[in-house]
Amino acid sequence: MSPPGHERICHISSVWVDAHKTADDWVIKMSETPIGAIILAAGKGTRMKSDLPKVLHSLAGKPMVRHVTDLVERLAPQRICVVIAPGMAQVAAAVAPYRTAIQAEALGTGHAALSAAPEMRDFTGNVFILFGDTPLITAETLQAMLSARSSATSPAVVVLGMRPAGPNAYGRLIQAADGSLERIVEFKDATDAEKAAPLCNSGVMLVDGARLFGWLDQIGNDNAKGEYYLTDIVALARADGAACAVVEGSEEELLGINSRVELAAGEAILQRRLREAAMLAGVTMPMPETVYLHCDTRFGRDVFVGPHTVFGPGVTIGNNVEIKGFCHFEGAKVADGAILGPYARLRPGADIGENAHLGNFVEIKKATIEAGAKVNHLSYIGDARVGAGANIGAGTITCNYDGFDKHFTDIGAGAFIGTNTSLVAPVTIGDGAMTAAGSTISRNVPADTLSIERASEEHKPGWVARFRARKLRAKQDHAAD
Repeated sequence: MSPPGHERICHISSVWVDAHKTADDWVIKMSETPIGAIILAAGKGTRMKSDLPKVLHSLAGKPMVRHVTDLVERLAPQRICVVIAPGMAQVAAAVAPYRTAIQAEALGTGHAALSAAPEMRDFTGNVFILFGDTPLITAETLQAMLSARSSATSPAVVVLGMRPAGPNAYGRLIQAADGSLERIVEFKDATDAEKAAPLCNSGVMLVDGARLFGWLDQIGNDNAKGEYYLTDIVALARADGAACAVVEGSEEELLGINSRVELAAGEAILQRRLREAAMLAGVTMPMPETVYLHCDTRFGRDVFVGPHTVFGPGVTIGNNVEIKGFCHFEGAKVADGAILGPYARLRPGADIGENAHLGNFVEIKKATIEAGAKVNHLSYIGDARVGAGANIGAGTITCNYDGFDKHFTDIGAGAFIGTNTSLVAPVTIGDGAMTAAGSTISRNVPADTLSIERASEEHKPGWVARFRARKLRAKQDHAAD
């Protein structure tokens, strides 16, 4: 069942940058047979050298296991079960509201899949078996597996294979002369001839749910590792007279992530996909390799993103926006026609209006910058509203925090805030009002009023010469001692 608030069929518009979408409007064909999935996520991930469970390490800001669940969700599944180890409450919380099952002991992939029996044994549709640490599989590949399952030969088991470029220790897929799958041989159990087979096992399968657990119940552990291999399901299916088939995927999308090095490699792959999707949807990136995108970043058309810009979670960019580079955004919304940067920072709650301008070293936090307003230089605007057409001078700050509470600054439409003004919140600057440069404003300023707050300026003729002479004598006296 789809989780609450999750659409069964996800329409991908031209403004939604998506890690698994590379064309403008592809549509997943819905299977007539119900779809379920078992996602194996019980691995401790010792090579990660982390207290965080492996599958919760993130790619493009989202835990790996959520990439997998979200991918399956595109197929409108009726049931998803995530297999976890004892004590993995964090993983269970991360994948909620999907079902979870506990693999009490780490006895192999076959045992892990069998651990899902309490939640999945009565499910008779198509069942994917996927891995929480293999987050880069595409929806097109899953669709290809479904198509193979519904082909004329009606294979009961469809295995996802790959052809790695170099030497490896993957299990081998042994095919019959007609291309059907005869068996899977784990590398440690393979003969030299079997190791020479070019097609390797990714571990990912699509199985007839009505027969899945009958085969899982029969798997033994008489092998080099003494484990219950999920791969044995192919031989068991063949022994029952069922056909087995292979679908090939790319080595890149089947990368299993077990270390921080592989995590970085996966991030690079996903970032490339996200950038390509954004550019195909109408975003210009002159140096895309320097831009970091979050998996939920949304762009409009004709957006320009300059080099070295980072998009954190929850950022939506409208049409015809220019981002000049070296910017950092998170939790922000930018309306059409805005110009940002370079070196602008938008923090959560920033809402930038149409045709607004934010310049270099400007930071916006939990503030609305209305249409046509300008904050062009070296300013901090937090917990505030800047009205339409207002101009904020260089060095302006809203003093929004008193050590205990945050306070609001309201700047009216068409207001002009002079350079190096400190606005001590809570304070209101009326429409069309002005503040003189260098002022500290702590009282409300009525509309169309000029507010000046400065100490009186005093000139002391000759003071500098006397000061320098005094300092020089002191220096000479110190040297004489």
